[in-house]
Amino acid sequence: MYMKSWLFHVLTTAAVSAAAVPLSVSAQSFRPEKLTTEYKSAPIGIAASQPRMSWQIQSSGRDFLQSAYEVRTGANAAALAKGKDIAWQSGKVNSGESLHIPYGGGPLASRQRVYWQVRVFDKNGKASPWSEVASWEMGLLQPADWQAKWIARSSDTSGKPGPSPLFRKAFRLSKPVQSARLYVTAHGLYEAHINGKRVGDDYLTPGWTAYDKRLQYQVYDITPMLRNGENAIGAMLGDGWYRGNLVFFNQRNTYGKTAALLLQAEITYRDGSKETIATDGSWKSVDAGPVRYSDIYNGETVNTLMEITGWADPGFHDASWEKVAVLPLTKDNLVAQEGPGVKQHERLKPVKFITTPEGDAVVDFGQNMVGWVELKVKGKAGDTITLHHAEVLDKAGNFYTANLRAAKQENKFVLNGWGTETLAPRFTFQGFRYIRVKGLRQPLDTSMFTGVAVYSDMGETGSFSCSHPLINQLQKNIQWGQKGNFVDVPTDCPQRDERLGWTGDAQVFFNTAAYNMNVTGFFTKWMKDVAADQRSNGDIPVVIPDVKSIPSPGSAGWGDVVTIIPWNFYQNYGDRRMLEVQYESMRKWVDYITAQSKSELWNHGPHFGDWLFYSAPHDNDGRSAITDKYLIAQAFYIHSTQNVINAAKVLGKGADVEKYEELIKRIKAAFIREYVTPNGRMVSSTQTAYVLALNFDILPEAQRASAAKRLADNIASYGNHLTTGFLGTPYLCHVLTRFGYTDVAYKLLMQESYPSWLYPVKMGATTIWERWDGIKPDGTFQDVGMNSFNHYAYGAIGDWMYKTVTGIQPDPASPGYKQFRIQPRPGGGLTHASAEYKSLYGTIASKWKLDGGRLKLEVTVPANTTAKIVLPGAAGAAVTESGKPVQLSAEGKDASLQVGSGNYAFEYAFGK
Repeated sequence: MYMKSWLFHVLTTAAVSAAAVPLSVSAQSFRPEKLTTEYKSAPIGIAASQPRMSWQIQSSGRDFLQSAYEVRTGANAAALAKGKDIAWQSGKVNSGESLHIPYGGGPLASRQRVYWQVRVFDKNGKASPWSEVASWEMGLLQPADWQAKWIARSSDTSGKPGPSPLFRKAFRLSKPVQSARLYVTAHGLYEAHINGKRVGDDYLTPGWTAYDKRLQYQVYDITPMLRNGENAIGAMLGDGWYRGNLVFFNQRNTYGKTAALLLQAEITYRDGSKETIATDGSWKSVDAGPVRYSDIYNGETVNTLMEITGWADPGFHDASWEKVAVLPLTKDNLVAQEGPGVKQHERLKPVKFITTPEGDAVVDFGQNMVGWVELKVKGKAGDTITLHHAEVLDKAGNFYTANLRAAKQENKFVLNGWGTETLAPRFTFQGFRYIRVKGLRQPLDTSMFTGVAVYSDMGETGSFSCSHPLINQLQKNIQWGQKGNFVDVPTDCPQRDERLGWTGDAQVFFNTAAYNMNVTGFFTKWMKDVAADQRSNGDIPVVIPDVKSIPSPGSAGWGDVVTIIPWNFYQNYGDRRMLEVQYESMRKWVDYITAQSKSELWNHGPHFGDWLFYSAPHDNDGRSAITDKYLIAQAFYIHSTQNVINAAKVLGKGADVEKYEELIKRIKAAFIREYVTPNGRMVSSTQTAYVLALNFDILPEAQRASAAKRLADNIASYGNHLTTGFLGTPYLCHVLTRFGYTDVAYKLLMQESYPSWLYPVKMGATTIWERWDGIKPDGTFQDVGMNSFNHYAYGAIGDWMYKTVTGIQPDPASPGYKQFRIQPRPGGGLTHASAEYKSLYGTIASKWKLDGGRLKLEVTVPANTTAKIVLPGAAGAAVTESGKPVQLSAEGKDASLQVGSGNYAFEYAFGK
């Protein structure tokens, strides 16, 4: 497969380059860099039996393609760099692949550290230098690797809210330490300390999973934290998702009633001997610490008067602390962390202080964000400072929290009076732009408040900007909405008493998410949670992790997350293993729908339909855009079946390909019989109905053009407004562009009145809203029971902006951007637009500008990839590249050429 792929790209690029752009043939330098294992740089604690290695290539010239690679591994970095003590060597592999190369050495053991290097060969067979040495380290692969025992406070069995317990253990090291690792997890949330210092920079650990099936543990390098002689290790626990308030109406103890700790520190001395410090019955515990209450929804109460100085230090007198209880809990469900940790990111200062009409002191951070406020304050002993959090102010300018429902979002700090204190919560997070401050004795000052943004450490991969300031703000809103809702799981909202992993929201937003940020580890982890919580009959719960209190069997567009994200993940990252791991889950979902269907129709069940579609007030004329929910269900049945067919083809499952291709013929025919008139009109003549039928290729070819025309006419009939909800919106502009109505798509994008993407922007939004009109034109609010102002689903338009406005598109025939398209479509009155996308191969860039009737397009293609560049309206035009004429292939009004890696600058007369 690798050889075939390489030959295709080499032959294609060589043929096109010779005929198209004049290129230099002088020698160029090249080298592999940015080595990763399982998407991470030098990871520790991974569990993959065959870890996969990837690299990028830095090249000094154009048109670089890798023709072969060679990987070598060893147990010693210095020796490996000299080519000595090699444990495994791939030999020269004739392949252009530089992503997801599986380790081919012997079986890997728990804790094993592997160092590796790679060198690559160009298309002339010249070898690069060996890369810098990279590494990975295995985690604990078997339950028997855990010497630690689960411990808890013996009195902690009620499941009621209470103080965060502290645990500690003193130990002595008598020999010099070579290396040390800490393996730790909890029932609840934990914060670990060694010798008085916090371990790591992750928060809300161990994260949120289907705890009874998959409980993550983290691994930390604690070598520099240890000292010769006396040492101490400690941990504080919070309720978190495990036993705190979760779902609606302050339900508690979803996964259990007792907060518990599992921890072991493994120490290797310089003489080769080893020692393990693990949780067991010798540990001590107390619940008299400063965190008196912690909850995801309701916030945290911290009493610094109860701070126990030095509680995790050696020499601390813990005679009054209680012995812990050892619990007979399983370790069979422990899994190494695959996703990124939750970390602190942007730190925002206040932009304004407000005294509301009701007299409240309010701080405005200028940005709806997720995290917490760090408070730096001085006061008297016993003073209590209370911070309430809100997303918006009401029409009169007062602090508004009714949309939070039962979530208090309240942090309380009791001061100790010893001087200036810096205070922040540990085991909670809030969604907010504004805070209301109570109990502060001194005037508000900027130095007192810092808003700390907290989200999974994904790393930004995409940027987009254009000549329209409102569109630029929309892009920022999309990005901030993603940050705030990607806190270990993809939540629907981050503020009210919900914050759940709604599957429908995640699947509609995935492609946009993959442009904006590196979501490889994030969704690798979460899709395993989806599969773990899949019911035995194949049904997928509507929220993952499954909180077991939202009954909704098989909701179309929500359960389909199980086929949509794996297939789109493969398209974006070329990761075949995602399909291998998720395939049975994908297939079981389609088989579940088939079992539920009657006469090939999935036409029953409590589906959510096109959630939050446009509904007209006083609708005497029938203008509400109601789409038959069973039409939607059948469309997604077809779409998921096609995704299973696609995956089966990639995985070589011929029998399944045949089975599901027969199925899709029958269910498409049933859709047309039931929901399409002989003249091609949908029985629900809505934008969503036409969009789904066209996007999923359900309609016969002969009916597609007329259906697209009906869609465009429908949009015009609403005054160039969309009427779609959660399921129709993500595909709307894509369908319009595909069928020749890009101008209509631009009208929708540029629309500033309700319902539209820019209406919330005009109303001051800094994130994406749950409803098109969360704040109505008159300044009043929508339904108080469901009105989030940070809800990313409608941000799915970002996918179209990257793909169409700037034209950066993956090629379905070559997943992962090994080959891709740059096909911008200027329009909407924009005079310039630019985007960058940091693919796994390197940065792809597209930047265009209209200047004096000429279009200037700049493109960057990373090494070891090729691109098809489609120049809009260039057929018959005199096109130059870097000032030299270039020959193109005509494609209607457009023109195209195939190029290899490098930077390109095109210019030609446009629009005549």
